Amino acid sequence: MNYVNLDIKNGIGTVEFFTEQSNSLPGEILKKLADTITQAGNDPNIKVIILKSGGSRTFCAGASFDELIAIDSPENGKEFFMGFANVINAMRKAPKFIIGRLQGKAVGGGIGLAASVDYCFASKHSAIKLSELALGIGPFVVGPAIERKMGLSAMSQMGINPDEFYDPKWAHQKGLFGKLYDDVQALDKAVNQLAEKLAAYNPEAMAELKRVFWNGTEHWDELLAERAETSGKLVVSDFTKNFIQKFKNKAS
Repeated sequence: MNYVNLDIKNGIGTVEFFTEQSNSLPGEILKKLADTITQAGNDPNIKVIILKSGGSRTFCAGASFDELIAIDSPENGKEFFMGFANVINAMRKAPKFIIGRLQGKAVGGGIGLAASVDYCFASKHSAIKLSELALGIGPFVVGPAIERKMGLSAMSQMGINPDEFYDPKWAHQKGLFGKLYDDVQALDKAVNQLAEKLAAYNPEAMAELKRVFWNGTEHWDELLAERAETSGKLVVSDFTKNFIQKFKNKAS
């Protein structure tokens, strides 16, 4: 069953999401994720946030294909992609550091989530792929977050090669991942160790430092809404509908 959970322990708020389709994200889960991150950011009992997904193989497969193919108007398309915009902006605005924990692959919007945390740990299985162009759209909403973290060159390489998975070591070199680990046990140990350290630091100092890190993104409410509108127009094209249907037929 799909879920978004918030667990609070010793000043650490762990936000965990899961869907049965490789942690791909439908609109309902995107809304819960944005709301939960905002809730954690506002909770005085939480000093640091961990973002993770359930399951063992895929961190996040991006947007839900079932919802993408059901979109029947540019307006509905914009509304769906605003789900990703709202999650990114929730992470940007949360006055607490967010640690990302990637146990496996991140595709499309999943890379956007990884790029929007403040420090990201990943396993050696966390290959990444920016698949949007193959669908007939583009990484418009997640693009600013990825470009901010990895640079325009790296984002361009991934965006132009939507069928290619990029190695976790490459993602580490480009700044998406802070550290890589051979197995989930070592990954979780590192995530927990940093979270425990941060939970003991001055919350005001961390909030101010986060504001410094995100300086220059104050216009993202408007920017990501514009990007969502662009994606909303493209997702109702025949090209996108046909591609997704062929993909679903092949997978079934």
